[in-house]
Amino acid sequence: MRAAVATGADQPLSVTTRDVPEPGPGEILVKLRACGICYSDLNLLEGEYPFAAFPVIPGHEISGVVEALGAGVSWPEVGTAVGGQFLHDSDGTCDYCAGGEPILCPRKRITGIVVDGGYAEYTLLREGFATPLPSGLDPIAAGPLMCAGITAFNGLRQAGATSTSRVAVIGAGGIGAMAIRYAVAMGARVAVVARSRRGEDSAKALGAELFVATNDQDPAEALKAWDGGANVILNAAPSNSTAAATVGGLAPDGTLVMCGYNTEPFTLPLPAMVLNRLHVMANPSGSPHDLRDTLEFSAQHNILPEISTVGLDDAQSVLDAMKAGTAHGRSVIVFD
Repeated sequence: MRAAVATGADQPLSVTTRDVPEPGPGEILVKLRACGICYSDLNLLEGEYPFAAFPVIPGHEISGVVEALGAGVSWPEVGTAVGGQFLHDSDGTCDYCAGGEPILCPRKRITGIVVDGGYAEYTLLREGFATPLPSGLDPIAAGPLMCAGITAFNGLRQAGATSTSRVAVIGAGGIGAMAIRYAVAMGARVAVVARSRRGEDSAKALGAELFVATNDQDPAEALKAWDGGANVILNAAPSNSTAAATVGGLAPDGTLVMCGYNTEPFTLPLPAMVLNRLHVMANPSGSPHDLRDTLEFSAQHNILPEISTVGLDDAQSVLDAMKAGTAHGRSVIVFD
């Protein structure tokens, strides 16, 4: 099979040929249909994961078809369309796993960072971590749902977004655009916070009623004037400072959920937070049950990302464009 391999930090992908892996006990061999190219893949190549197991095949936005089952595995059946996510597997025995949240397992393994992922014609997923795709869901466009989709959907859910919420989304890129659409489909009122007004028309086309450009106005003041503030603010941008600047725009008992971030110090206005019982949390993707809910909700509401399809040989150029800040939309590697 053809595969793109990350050989080490600050090294380009190496497209090579490998044997198709054989599924062992508890493993599922998946023939890839598509794999989304995520900013986490760029982070891998830039050496931002000290626990990465080089050489490794990147990619955790996996969509494919079950090709073969390892010993002891009976589900999903061969021929089933499935998705694979950021969470490859977990120890299955800790309190978090027993409570149905393997994403919090201290010994979890991450697809495409410590275990081979989806930049290949075939990959191995673990039993219990391969999620069947709902009927009618486009398997190519569904690739980014395995990361951007679940991160946005589960971030909103973990922060308590409901049909009566006012939800502000910082950034309208991959995760942000999905968060806007999910929040609108949940029945929430939605605002978008961005640096400039360049994306205002597209944000409002997705269903946002308010657009706040931080170059023109203070985001906390603008959100506070929005019927008393946002109940949920979801940060989908790689900026801690922008997220911190919006905290004053939360309604009492409101929550800022960090889905995007960078390595800058994160400074918060604690007196205002204490007086208004404000909350700040982070959300690391989700567990298999969260992906099932994300895919089902996406299918019911016809929510799929806008994508551009590329070949495996194009993956490095897409990552280069992402690094340069010239990439637009979500790119998905498609396999014949």
